[in-house]
Amino acid sequence: MFETLSQRIRAAVDKLRGRGRISEADLKATLREIRMSLLEADVNFEVAKNFVNRVQEKTLGQAVLESLTPAEQILTVVYEELVQMLGGEAKQPVLKNEGNLWFMVGLQGSGKTTTTGKLAQFYKSKGRRPLLVAADTQRPAAREQLRILGEKIGVPVLEVADNERPETTRTRLQQHLTFDYRDLVIVDTAGRLQIDEALMDELAQLKHVLGPSETLLVVDSMTGQEALNVSKTFDERIGVSGLILTKLDGDARGGAALSARHVTGKPIYFAGVSEKLEGLEPFYPDRLAQRILGMGDLQTLLEKAKQAELEAPQKDLKEITLEDLITQMRQMRKMGSFTEILGMIPGMSRMLPAGFSVDEKQVNRMEAIVLSMTPKERRDPRILNASRRKRIAAGSGTSVQEVNRLIKTFEDAKQMLKTLAKQQQRGGRGLFRP
Repeated sequence: MFETLSQRIRAAVDKLRGRGRISEADLKATLREIRMSLLEADVNFEVAKNFVNRVQEKTLGQAVLESLTPAEQILTVVYEELVQMLGGEAKQPVLKNEGNLWFMVGLQGSGKTTTTGKLAQFYKSKGRRPLLVAADTQRPAAREQLRILGEKIGVPVLEVADNERPETTRTRLQQHLTFDYRDLVIVDTAGRLQIDEALMDELAQLKHVLGPSETLLVVDSMTGQEALNVSKTFDERIGVSGLILTKLDGDARGGAALSARHVTGKPIYFAGVSEKLEGLEPFYPDRLAQRILGMGDLQTLLEKAKQAELEAPQKDLKEITLEDLITQMRQMRKMGSFTEILGMIPGMSRMLPAGFSVDEKQVNRMEAIVLSMTPKERRDPRILNASRRKRIAAGSGTSVQEVNRLIKTFEDAKQMLKTLAKQQQRGGRGLFRP
């Protein structure tokens, strides 16, 4: 989502590299480019203006550290202010030992019901016993959607009937909890519109009767500034304790995501990073700031590798084969999309063109090619003559050119890994020199 913004900010700062000192005019020119980058990414005007002013004040007020070039020092300040723009320290909803009742609220089409299922899956994986309440009686099939999600993740769903009074819902919920103990109840409410006063009043009444401990507003990251203004009005009418950003893996400009904390005044708790039920992650302002600036996100990458039980190949890099490549590709799929993973590697965003994404279908074709090889061919692709390559192409439903391209890519990747290994032995670059 932030590829273009990331490249433009880095390009603005890179113009200052190689200079011993930076004049105030140079600084203002750089910050002007950063400000334009933020505005073109649909960041709220006041947010962009305040951000640039803080960076300028902080940069002019600091002595240049001997360990950093002036350009790196500016990048450091930009990073620190991005973290503050996104909320500072990471925060999570208050979770007691028992009696946790959370409301999921939001605008129509924000991905609220799917996020409700993801949230239940997240806390179930942490040892909690969630219960879902399907209270969206306005959207056709919303209750059916949540019921199906509940079946997939093994979480029970209590469905609210049409025209059911809030007091009845409360009684039914209490009765359910007496025979089926649950320490976290998540209520999926109907999506609202700012001008729909009747639905807003209905939601306010339901909240008054059930008394949730947390009210989480689901915000679509791909929407524009107007949606955030609607969300602000939503908070004024209902009261919100925190935000969940959905579709953070989309290809929109991302301004809503960067402005959400400032416009609503609420902490961002979670971010939806894929369509999978496991695609909901705690929101870390510092990690997102690192990714926006092309510094990668090694911490999240390591956590995903641990969750996927990813194992490093127990071989010397010189001995890695196509068989190992397929094994690693299958394991990496458990961590998310290849595009997402590449974005977490420090420095990778600077090497890739704006808007770059990995074609997952092409990855599947690569796997088909390797699986069409004999075990001996996978271990030693040097034996692949013209007739063997023709047979592999026919067996995998691809072309000889694709087979040739895969072999070349594999050999290039092996060479790159050897080069990276040598660099690590000599000592890697720092955080601001990816």
